[in-house]
Amino acid sequence: MKHPLTDSRWNAILTNDRTKDGTFYYGVTTTKIFCQPSCHSKAPKKTNVVIFKTPDEALEANFRPCKRCQPTGQKLTNELWVEQIKQYLTNNFQQHLTLDTIASDCHGSVSNLQRTFKRITQQSPTKYLAMIRLKHSQELLNTTDYSIKTIAIRCGFSSDTYFNTCFKKQFHQTPIAYRSLTK
Repeated sequence: MKHPLTDSRWNAILTNDRTKDGTFYYGVTTTKIFCQPSCHSKAPKKTNVVIFKTPDEALEANFRPCKRCQPTGQKLTNELWVEQIKQYLTNNFQQHLTLDTIASDCHGSVSNLQRTFKRITQQSPTKYLAMIRLKHSQELLNTTDYSIKTIAIRCGFSSDTYFNTCFKKQFHQTPIAYRSLTK
């Protein structure tokens, strides 16, 4: 069931109004995380907010509880938080992502994000993001005739030069050489 994002609710989110906790919960569609109105995480874009009446409603819609405000009343385990981060990276790999952005959008600090992610996955979040981008680039090289520059941009790389460098480092050949071998 869809609930309206009223001006009153939006104001409660922006002002972290603790008196509204329990009356509604808000989810952020880009991160698939839901919070209480009093959460001190970065304010989301209004267009990315959906309203839930209960935590169960948010969970049923495949949103996960915020690590910071713990809207279900239970502490989010580090393993679940890392799953949230991985899902966020998978959904947003085409965007310009920094550690600050990832940490803020996933409701944690940069140092805790790096430490926890690496401890659980044995790799840094930036390495994980690079692997998602490179895997997607292989798919595009195999299935499209897009230019290398277009593929680089579609996969979230800052330039085709950087994309070439990353691709060659990982696969020991350039994207053009890879494409010629697979087509």
